[in-house]
Amino acid sequence: MVEYIIIVVLMAVTLLVLVSKMSKATGKKIAGATSALDSEVGAEAASLADEIDENKVRDLGVTGPTANP
Repeated sequence: MVEYIIIVVLMAVTLLVLVSKMSKATGKKIAGATSALDSEVGAEAASLADEIDENKVRDLGVTGPTANP
């Protein structure tokens, strides 16, 4: 039973890292689709997609997330 819990935890951590790495690319694709529907909203979505911080997972400390400088 413990083996299954370890496997589930490893899968969750792996998925968390993959999603954080792909978040910027996914955000840009969604911004592109939004831009096709409405150029004004799409431009805003593209600027917000550029602000996505992919390092949030790396900044997690023992006591929680640390402030980015």
